[in-house]
Amino acid sequence: MPRTQPAVSHVAIGVLLSGALLGSGPSAAGILDATWTAPTTNTDGSALTDLASYRLYYAPSTSPCPGTGLVQVAAPTSTPGSNQTMSYRLTGLTAGTLYTVAVTAVDSLGLQSACSNVASAVARAEFALSPTGTVNFGSVNVGSFADQVFTVSNTAGGTISGSAAVAAPFSVVSGSPFTLGGAGATQAVTVRFTPATNTTVSANLSVTASGVTLSSTLLGAGIKTGTTADTMVPSVTITSPTTSPTFTASGSTLTLGGTASDNVGVTQVTWTNSQGGSGIATGTTAWTTGSIALLPGSNTLTVSARDAAGNTGGAVLTVTVATVSSASSAAGPVISQSTLSVGSSSVTIGWTTNKPSDTQVAYGPTTSYGTLTQLKDVAPSGLVTSHSQVITGLAPRTWYHFQTRSRDAAGNLTISGDVKFKTRARGE
Repeated sequence: MPRTQPAVSHVAIGVLLSGALLGSGPSAAGILDATWTAPTTNTDGSALTDLASYRLYYAPSTSPCPGTGLVQVAAPTSTPGSNQTMSYRLTGLTAGTLYTVAVTAVDSLGLQSACSNVASAVARAEFALSPTGTVNFGSVNVGSFADQVFTVSNTAGGTISGSAAVAAPFSVVSGSPFTLGGAGATQAVTVRFTPATNTTVSANLSVTASGVTLSSTLLGAGIKTGTTADTMVPSVTITSPTTSPTFTASGSTLTLGGTASDNVGVTQVTWTNSQGGSGIATGTTAWTTGSIALLPGSNTLTVSARDAAGNTGGAVLTVTVATVSSASSAAGPVISQSTLSVGSSSVTIGWTTNKPSDTQVAYGPTTSYGTLTQLKDVAPSGLVTSHSQVITGLAPRTWYHFQTRSRDAAGNLTISGDVKFKTRARGE
């Protein structure tokens, strides 16, 4: 009796949200994560009992299957169960290029199923560098220096290790070598320009990880001022907001904007919060900060501008987050009906509260946690009683701890007890 072929189910391409191609050139190595449902029957409807492997076809075309671009993936079991999923990471692709993928199943006799439906996605780089292009350090007095900060990001998940290098008169003063664990992890790399002569120079900053090198072009001009040193302090003005505001909701954030000027030129603008937190503003003569997290009480926000000679000037804005009054209800929300859905690299955590509250989770490999998810529903009109938080970028077969956190409109916070879970193995 003729042997029938296995019948393969659909294939899907899973691309992580961290897959934005920040700083990845057209020649950077790219990756794609493919997942599909294992077949359970042959084409004649009989049970599949001798599945041997899969053939994963891929190509930058609309019809990859069958084709020359393929990888052979061993089947973990010869008799797949219902709704069993498979996953495989395609590597060595071209980042930024759209690929199509399809899969077939192969039994122990080498019989191959028909091609599955075709899925498509853009290959992403394993890591990113920002800023890219040309970065100008400006004019710097000979014997002085100026710094610029670059950010290396893990866009693929897993652990990525690498280093940064640049030729003199530029140098890497911090952030190299680096190890980034998990999608979204970042590392600040500080590069210093220390001119030795009165001339304009350029060099390439090279950041290498996982066999891929991303680069930025650095420019800088050395200047000699004789015996007259640059001692003029930059001027900084905060133009937004124009007054010191008061917030009534815990978990508030604020973005500052303004201007800075100097007799030679501003090289960098930074900010700090007396309640904790600091960062580098975008721009120099006209600058803006990212979103600054505020804590209850007085938050003294200091913006500092630095010139090439190392002179700094600053401006200060005080922002108040009102604390909960004694007249408000001191009882925080009651957290109950917790739910947990665990995958190999993600978890979905749900819970309810007895009154509208915001949504946040602290998690990590120990009871010290170490990571807080982004606060959700912080506006009083957006507070909810049914909460859900999705955490991605977790390691397979790894124990994690977490606590759920909800704060009501009056600012009363409830933190749950510690909960421990273990992620599944890949393919489970």
